[in-house]
Amino acid sequence: MCWSATADLVAGAGIMAVGAVSVTLAARNPRDLPLAALPLLLGAHQIIEAAVWHADGGTGPATVAWAVIALPLLALWVPVAVLCAAPPGARRRLFVPLAAGVATAAVLAYALATRTVTAEIRGHTVGYSLGLPQAQLVVAGYLLATIGSLLLSGDRGLVLFGVLVGVGAAVSFALWRQEYVSTWCAFAAVCSVVLTLWVRRRRPPR
Repeated sequence: MCWSATADLVAGAGIMAVGAVSVTLAARNPRDLPLAALPLLLGAHQIIEAAVWHADGGTGPATVAWAVIALPLLALWVPVAVLCAAPPGARRRLFVPLAAGVATAAVLAYALATRTVTAEIRGHTVGYSLGLPQAQLVVAGYLLATIGSLLLSGDRGLVLFGVLVGVGAAVSFALWRQEYVSTWCAFAAVCSVVLTLWVRRRRPPR
């Protein structure tokens, strides 16, 4: 995230608190739990980046943990979670972003297992580097899996979340091209609080 370790830590703790509320609200609708838990995951992700700041970047455990969540885990988590929560009529078309997520997660997991991911503190941002071959193709698969699944979900709340995340991706790429992954993840984490409203709307009556 931009600014500092403190900003990551405070933001992460707040987003995790929102995530805990989301999970509690979704407890009576298990199909919504994976999406409801997304703010918890993204909040923890920001807290891990605070540890990257404290380590002054590098290739340590915090950097690896951050990359595992940001790259293969989210590429798979989001389309699976959307498929679980989507209405029956939308599920067939969601197999396309799911397939993209499976393939992208496999490529990214292999890259993390065979290459060294590094983090570099660049002013008020953190830049991550993995040296991916065919990076543009991998990014396209990642965007299809994550943003694509939300936009194809058939649910207005999830489509709104997808639009917000898509705008965040475009802004992050335009303003922080070398720190794109970090800034976009932070933006997505903040936007994920809208999932609490989505869960609340879908909560079944007692």
